[in-house]
Amino acid sequence: MDERLKRLIARRETAHTERETLLAQRKAIVDVAGEEAREDLSAEEEAEFRALAASIKLKDAEIRSYDERITEMADELERDKQLTEGAIKVRQAKASASVTNEARVYEKNNGNSYLQDLVRVQANMDDGRSMQRLQRHAVDVATSPEYRALNRTDGTGGYFVPPVWLMSQFIELARAGRAYANVVTSQALPPGTDSINIPKVNTGTAVAAQTADNAAVSSVDLTDTSVSAPVRTIAGQQDVAIQLLDQSPINFDQVIFRDMTADYATKLDLQVISGSGSSGQVTGVRATSGITTIVATSGASNVKLVYAKVADGIQRVQTSRFLPPQVIVMHPRRWAWFLAAFDTSGRPLVVPNSGNPQNSLAEFGSVTSQEIVGSLQGLPVVTDPSLPTTLGAGTNEDVIHVLRSTDLLLWESPIRTRVLLDAASTNLSVRLQIYGYMAFSAARYPQSVVEIGGSALAAPVFDGSGA
Repeated sequence: MDERLKRLIARRETAHTERETLLAQRKAIVDVAGEEAREDLSAEEEAEFRALAASIKLKDAEIRSYDERITEMADELERDKQLTEGAIKVRQAKASASVTNEARVYEKNNGNSYLQDLVRVQANMDDGRSMQRLQRHAVDVATSPEYRALNRTDGTGGYFVPPVWLMSQFIELARAGRAYANVVTSQALPPGTDSINIPKVNTGTAVAAQTADNAAVSSVDLTDTSVSAPVRTIAGQQDVAIQLLDQSPINFDQVIFRDMTADYATKLDLQVISGSGSSGQVTGVRATSGITTIVATSGASNVKLVYAKVADGIQRVQTSRFLPPQVIVMHPRRWAWFLAAFDTSGRPLVVPNSGNPQNSLAEFGSVTSQEIVGSLQGLPVVTDPSLPTTLGAGTNEDVIHVLRSTDLLLWESPIRTRVLLDAASTNLSVRLQIYGYMAFSAARYPQSVVEIGGSALAAPVFDGSGA
């Protein structure tokens, strides 16, 4: 508290005490007259009474003056406090803005190598600067919403979460990618668990028309169960020569990490599609018990047959899940097969949507892969080269999936990195590892997936015959 305010309060308390004394002295004069049964005060008592009353009046004025000054000073101190707090907040905001706008440690092509710094620190080859960069990177991971959104991180992070631009390549680029995994519902993997249990209604309640007034009302108890999704690990490693670490003119993490994470994306996608549920694999869509399968047997016009089976798959989801499917996923060769189909007059059946087509079998938007390439029967079509092409008796068939993708659940952890010095030290190498955890389930609503297969989906021949 301000010293001036303290002194004012002390003076006010002294004045109050003095006023109480004056009040007691004036009361004593009246009490004496009362004890003597006198109705009036003597001249002497009257004079003293009036003098005391005047002194009390002065003390009242003094106390009011102190009160006003104390109030003003307290208000001033409160304003100063608020201004100070406001100044602190402004400085904090400026500091935060400064940190936010500061370039990240491992920006693309800025000369800093994440894996090189990681190796140098763990190999005791650091001159101090590598650790400083990793510490700043750990702050970026902990505070940047971009890292949290991209990595689906559970709040941990630090040195072993790769730079965000490298992680973006994990999702978008190289190899077969993860098109199927990207269309399902993805969530952050909860920390500290090796299995996720998903509640599921086993049998539901029931209502019925009341047969008559006061008659029994239908009563059926709901029963539930759960679907378990075990957490599995995806990992890979690469040995790197110390000479590459010491003498490389480029940041080799841009080469090694891109390829390792690209393959990580492919393997995760394969788990979602075809995981066996054993030997450390999740139970993928195709291995999930209860999904609907439709067989398209080869006939005179396979394109028309498969088109009809897709319509059948759509209605089956609507009939059993009571909600519409949301996407069709097929192999790129199957979409190309549709593009290569034409009618008896030599006109293509799948035409660009920019041409306002009429009576077309399907529409395509652009020549792309592993994303939405067009539409079929009103549903977006996504191509994924990780769908199998070695099925059926002839081991050359592929499948088409019609699905309500939001019913499929995928949990992912961030990708982590490790540097092992001893494992390859006999060859003057270090071992780089990446790993992550995932869980997946399509078992809560297996009726949301329809798989169309059969001999009509054998390997297509692009010979101009119109499929």
